[in-house]
Amino acid sequence: MATGLRFSEEEYETLMKRAGSRAAPPPAITAPNTQPAPPKPQDRMLALGRLHEGEMNQTEAAYAAHLELLKQAGEITWYQFEAIKLRLGKNTFYTPDFAVRLKNGELELREVKGYWKEDARVKIKNAAYLYPIFRFVAVTKIRKRDGGGWRREDF
Repeated sequence: MATGLRFSEEEYETLMKRAGSRAAPPPAITAPNTQPAPPKPQDRMLALGRLHEGEMNQTEAAYAAHLELLKQAGEITWYQFEAIKLRLGKNTFYTPDFAVRLKNGELELREVKGYWKEDARVKIKNAAYLYPIFRFVAVTKIRKRDGGGWRREDF
């Protein structure tokens, strides 16, 4: 009998009638009475997993809207989300959030963060050292109660 198939109740009953006494009924599945442990405070702050390639989180989407305004104003000529992937070492890569071409033709690689973790800061510094032909910029969202907008940091 094939495994991994799903039957409706009618199809299962028909199959059981045809099989007669040859087939045993499926075992009953019961849920355990234990509840999972509540998440730790530090676990609640971290994302459950990285989004699929090419998908933006809320902060990146807000910055993309900001870049679109800059493009319409003529301050930049082009931008693309996750357009470039840089090799930093063996099995180590860095993909900046946005590649942005300024109106003077320079290319900036911009990393958008809600907050910084130390490993991300090390990666962008390493990328800036290995690839001096690009300008690396970190952009952090400023809270609305602090005036809103974006804080820029050049590497």
